[in-house]
Amino acid sequence: MKSLLLPTLIAAGGIYLIERFCLPSVNPYYVTVMYAAGFNIIMAVSLNVINGFTGHFSLGHAGFMAVGAYASAGITCKHIEALRGALIFCPEPVANSLILLSVLLVGGVCAAMAGLIVGLPTLRLKGDYLAIATLGFGEIIRIIINNIGSLGGGRGLPNIPPLTNFFWTFLCVVVTILTLRNYTRSSHGKALLAIREDELAAEMVGINTTRYKVVAFVMGAFFAGIAGGLFAHYNNFISPNGFDFIQSVIFVVMVVLGGMGSITGSVLAAVFLTALPQFLSPLTRLMETWHLAGDPKNVIYPLLLIVMMLTRPKGLLADKELSWAGVQSVFLRLRRGHAAS
Repeated sequence: MKSLLLPTLIAAGGIYLIERFCLPSVNPYYVTVMYAAGFNIIMAVSLNVINGFTGHFSLGHAGFMAVGAYASAGITCKHIEALRGALIFCPEPVANSLILLSVLLVGGVCAAMAGLIVGLPTLRLKGDYLAIATLGFGEIIRIIINNIGSLGGGRGLPNIPPLTNFFWTFLCVVVTILTLRNYTRSSHGKALLAIREDELAAEMVGINTTRYKVVAFVMGAFFAGIAGGLFAHYNNFISPNGFDFIQSVIFVVMVVLGGMGSITGSVLAAVFLTALPQFLSPLTRLMETWHLAGDPKNVIYPLLLIVMMLTRPKGLLADKELSWAGVQSVFLRLRRGHAAS
């Protein structure tokens, strides 16, 4: 607990200073990209616990994001005035923050329950069978939402209160990274790595593989639900098409590109792939000039995966993590090499 509290408080102070003094001078377009990077970091890191550390292949992570988004947005859209009335004695920013945290928790718990419902029967499967089962779950969630009129159905859910801000978005990013880092470094994390390397051997030494896999699946789903709630209350509009199979594939690409089992790699890959479409905008305009349909990132992403599989099959950082001590050692080696030459 102490190893989580102090870094979180330090990060909260730094995020507040950035929001207070730096953010007003940043182009709003780039701020939007920063928000998108924050949501994607939470999704990629939480998926890495399932795909990277446990060694299973989930293709339905966007479904958990959808559950969290619709559960939290459904509450605020229908009961925002009642919630604000209950917090009438609090200043408006404090009341909005309390409401946001409450509905994020509800969204995360609903997504975790969905993860438990899916995980118990499907995590006994392996390989392609598990991927197909999780893919089916994501599509089932999307179809169910499409047919719930109170949540907007296929038209989407508009007029979601804009409660998400920079501070809570990136504080959630920090809490997600620290929590999952501590979890994967604990004895539970070592059990997950044992399952990844050889599930049969892990069972032989007494590890309850099904229980550990389900716990990892539920944790990943919980944080995906948190990301969904943040996304909904920032975008102010959500629709089932925003949580389709392609979105799940993009999250998988982030995990694979960064490195299966590397939280730092997931963060770097999420930031890179979020910023990449901004650099591809000239190519998009060129395609429009030539009357070519399609999104160039749908070509770039597969090419990146192919190149990565050919050159670094384990991803950018494999299962390694970046640390300040590691960065210092790299600089020292570079200085020594420069001095020797």
